[in-house]
Amino acid sequence: MASVVNKNLKPNLNASDEKLKEQTDAFESLILKTLLDTALKLENPLYPKEAGNEIYQSMYKDTLANNLSGSFGYSQLLFDFLKEQQAGKR
Repeated sequence: MASVVNKNLKPNLNASDEKLKEQTDAFESLILKTLLDTALKLENPLYPKEAGNEIYQSMYKDTLANNLSGSFGYSQLLFDFLKEQQAGKR
């Protein structure tokens, strides 16, 4: 059974690491938004488009991407890579 990652359970990170983690989560959110835009083509030819439909779909995909970010592993991979690069420069 797959486990669900809880964003509220953060390891002990200092302030700069927390900011870096926020940025890597935001980057993962951007990747997921692009994936969702491609995967969720919510067009149905049986129903006419309503005013504001595209706005609501975009807001839905943004919210979904933000909630999913940090749980796919891209964010953690990028965070670990950047921390490794930072440690190598010291």
